[in-house]
Amino acid sequence: MYDNEMDNFFNENRNAIYLLFKRYLELNKAFLLSSELQDEYKAFTNSKAGSVLKGSRLETMFLNAQEAAIQDPWFYMTSRNDVASWQYVRFHVHDILYETIFVDEFLKFKEHMVEPGQREDEWIIEYDIEPFNREFPRLKDKRSIGQGVSFLNRYLSNRLFGDLEKGDKRLVDFLRVHQYNGQQLMINYKIKTVKELQKNLQSAIDYLETKPEDTDVEELKDHLHSLGFEPGWGRDAARMIDTFTLLSSILEAPDPKELETFLARIPMIFNLAVISVHGYFGQSNVLGLPDTGGQVVYILDQVRALEKEMRHRIYSQGLDIEPQILVVTRLIPEAGQTTCDMPEENIIGTRNAKILRVPFRNENGDIIPHWISRFKIWPYLERFAREAQKAILAELSGKPDLIIGNYSDGNLVAYLLSQSLGVTQCNIAHALEKTKYLFSALYWKNNEENYHFSAQFSADLLAMNAADFIITSTYQEIAGHKNTIGQYESYASFTMPDLYRVVNGVDVFDPKFNIVSPGADANVYFPYTYEERRLKDLHPELEEMIYGSPQDDTVGQIADNTKPLIFAMSRLDHIKNITGLVEWYGKSEKLQAKANLFLVAGYVNIDESKDHEEKEQIQRMHHLIQEHQLQDKVRWVGRQLNKNFTGELYRFVADQKGVFVQPALFEAFGLTVVEAMSSGLPTFATMYGGPLEIIEHGKSGFHIDPNYGERVVNSLLKFFDRSKKEKKYWTNISNAAIKRIESRYTWQLYASRLMTLSRVYGFWRYVSNLERDDTRRYLEMFYGTVYKKLANSVPR
Repeated sequence: MYDNEMDNFFNENRNAIYLLFKRYLELNKAFLLSSELQDEYKAFTNSKAGSVLKGSRLETMFLNAQEAAIQDPWFYMTSRNDVASWQYVRFHVHDILYETIFVDEFLKFKEHMVEPGQREDEWIIEYDIEPFNREFPRLKDKRSIGQGVSFLNRYLSNRLFGDLEKGDKRLVDFLRVHQYNGQQLMINYKIKTVKELQKNLQSAIDYLETKPEDTDVEELKDHLHSLGFEPGWGRDAARMIDTFTLLSSILEAPDPKELETFLARIPMIFNLAVISVHGYFGQSNVLGLPDTGGQVVYILDQVRALEKEMRHRIYSQGLDIEPQILVVTRLIPEAGQTTCDMPEENIIGTRNAKILRVPFRNENGDIIPHWISRFKIWPYLERFAREAQKAILAELSGKPDLIIGNYSDGNLVAYLLSQSLGVTQCNIAHALEKTKYLFSALYWKNNEENYHFSAQFSADLLAMNAADFIITSTYQEIAGHKNTIGQYESYASFTMPDLYRVVNGVDVFDPKFNIVSPGADANVYFPYTYEERRLKDLHPELEEMIYGSPQDDTVGQIADNTKPLIFAMSRLDHIKNITGLVEWYGKSEKLQAKANLFLVAGYVNIDESKDHEEKEQIQRMHHLIQEHQLQDKVRWVGRQLNKNFTGELYRFVADQKGVFVQPALFEAFGLTVVEAMSSGLPTFATMYGGPLEIIEHGKSGFHIDPNYGERVVNSLLKFFDRSKKEKKYWTNISNAAIKRIESRYTWQLYASRLMTLSRVYGFWRYVSNLERDDTRRYLEMFYGTVYKKLANSVPR
């Protein structure tokens, strides 16, 4: 596309522009990332020849550049001017020409570079969800991303209630549809129209106002039944008056906030199915095993909070119903010291929630006894979903009211179950692998043997677009920020050469996205200052674990226990970057002099690991500790810790005025960050992902860039120096961290919001076209023609 202003600029500055692009060509790299593009541009414009480009539109383009593909004489580049606002351009280096292009042209050029044998006119599948969303309401303000339910209530409520004035009775039908085990709830056959509903609401309010506020529903139900009202409006007269008045007000003059409050009270959710397939899902002895980490902790804490919230709401609605929650996962007969070989397991801390385990089977129907990596489970999931459906229906004696998927595999199974059962689907990604591995889609063939990204990314596209609503922990997870691409945004466009290209994969402005941040178990992770709650009997064991003599599952023995600890804890894989932290520490004698390094990560013995990536990291850890002679300054523990032990460990490190470091290259949320901060432990965490929002830099913790180890070391040195000079500095950061978590990241807030969202989306799905039938048919075709073949190509 022609741009007259840029064309003139290029003509007037041909020499400088040519030298700039010549500089990029001389790097001899096919692809350049944002940091490389920007660093080279800044270096060039600081020279005499390049100074003329300063302040130009070209400079803005390069300072917002995300990626370039270079093949002499062509230079293709994408620039991200704002959140989810992309521009694609190409330059002819020798002719010094410029033009804007469409996304598919950019993707085709990248494909040709990776697969030079592919003809330019060769047909390839293009995944494009945008045509199915044209008539669907869409957010416009980037600040509203992640607040989808609020937008839907504003957008749809006026339309719906305008239709009600014309005789539309969708709301009446919705109120009548609610039942539980044959018991009618909300309204019965006596109310058929909106006018009858309005009239009887007032009659009900008048009747209830004659009764004491604490009059129980049992004394009121017969008269209310005669007016057309069934149980579900409240437990006593006061609550029922409030609910009736709320609906009456909405019918008179719809208000989005009042509508949400009313919908939150509707008895819709009694039974949940939570899907989490990969890894070892159990309540003990599982953390640290392959593919098993924060997601397990998240779901167990989530279930406890949800059951409590469900029970509270059901009671307030005047019903005596016991909610049921099933966590559906995989049965692993060869489960080691875990309980993952048990078909059913009650969840500790709940009344009626359990883990329901369904096995994987081979093509002959035989049960697969051993663990399988999350990257290789794709051919088993369709059959798993069918068997899981039967198990869920049998256990609940009917369908669940909501299905929550977790991670790529769990979300795909949730999609299959939701389509089959006609149940509202919620997705929680936890982490999307696409953003973790550089050029993972473009070079998918190189990664296929170990990771099978082709199946996983296809599953992500299916689940993202099929879900009724999506829960994310942070804004960053959806749309990143000014300089960083969000996880979901990365699915907007990409290509897997020779397979398919995505020109519109996911829209971050879709109102299905909602930010609902999890918390840490307040019974376990509480401030170190709460002396009366501390588990001090564990201190000798903690002392031995950190400073004791070497054991089979430890490496190193700290010589000077008077120095504070730099504490890190995570799985031992590339993305978590624990080896990066060890390398930074090993290269800094100053940091070694000020603090010891304490690590809880994976295994210390390579033979114990079943995961190839973890094996590489174990080997690298041993090498770094030996190379930098850290044996008396580092303690590395390869041990699974239970929650209570971990909680006291955070506080034990805080007692010694230590810090917690989360050095991941990317972290979707950062549950350990929340845990550490809840305990009052000053925290340094990656700026890529959730911790960017959790931590207020310099106030309640510190952001670090894992790409620049020296800067991380300097931040730690400054902190320890200042803490030594200023007596209150460490305490001020600690207190601010505690307050930050208490105000924003608790399971109580999480459960309340998720229960409200499930009702609101269920309502709009029923009364409007939120079911997106055309999208569903498109996804079914993609599942059958693309995903299923890719899944079945994964070796069993």
